[in-house]
Amino acid sequence: MFRNRWLIALGAIAMAFFLVSADAHARVGGGFSGGSRGSRTFAAPPATPTAPTAAPIERSITQPGNAAPIGQAGIRPDLFGGLAAGFLGAGLFGLLFGHGLFGGMAGFASIIGLLLQVVLVVIVARLVFAWWQRRNMPTPVYAAAHPVSGHSFGGLSGILSSANVLATGDHLTIAKSDYDAFERLLGDIQAAYSTEDLSALRAKVTPEMLSYLSEQLSGNASRGLINRVTDVKLLQGDLAEAWREGNTDYATVAMNFACKDSMVDRATGQTVEGVERSEVTELWTFMRASGGNWLLSAIQQT
Repeated sequence: MFRNRWLIALGAIAMAFFLVSADAHARVGGGFSGGSRGSRTFAAPPATPTAPTAAPIERSITQPGNAAPIGQAGIRPDLFGGLAAGFLGAGLFGLLFGHGLFGGMAGFASIIGLLLQVVLVVIVARLVFAWWQRRNMPTPVYAAAHPVSGHSFGGLSGILSSANVLATGDHLTIAKSDYDAFERLLGDIQAAYSTEDLSALRAKVTPEMLSYLSEQLSGNASRGLINRVTDVKLLQGDLAEAWREGNTDYATVAMNFACKDSMVDRATGQTVEGVERSEVTELWTFMRASGGNWLLSAIQQT
């Protein structure tokens, strides 16, 4: 019976992990939303036909403008993570040592109770964290949108939305050469990631994004795997917004692309997981210093 409880507890932990990371994928960015978008890092980009919605930034070196200082009372994501861990731990230990999830449950009822508690804790933690992010999100001020001239983005009839500009009037025009650069970077970054070429990535992404990608590659290596992303083809893209902050230009582009994404055994070269071909829609934000080249500075899921 004690052994069965250990198996149940391990299964519950695995379920919790699955619920938290169910949206994770391979490829560049690993399916997460992270990076920096300047002053708009924590503001949702405008909806586009390609990407009507965008997930909020989860990891960034940029701090919210109205974030509470260290030591100041307030709601923190780590607080809810600790509470969730405490509740889950209490339930697991109660089950392991014969007290049941709530002290009086036994057998199958305790199993169901444990699984329900895990699900509820994860759901509540996610909802509260989403509320906290919205509460601490700075409110950007926009001027009237400026129309963008039509451009065939990605070999199809690209749908270019209006580019929102800052109220200061720093309008940024995105030209055909810029769209060509975005499409080229999509393929080049995926190719460099697939070959684990950090030197090539360093020339195409910001230092922040390079740190995230290096972390993912190290994780793959520790598992004896290589993430191969090949046959990348942009199917449709449109501009969500473009703006200038000081001497830095930013452009957030929604891109729907097809690719072959698989995990390959590092030793044998055999494919261990992945699909032949799939379609992905993400928002990529690019930045460039005055007179410089575009670099990938953020990725957001839809």
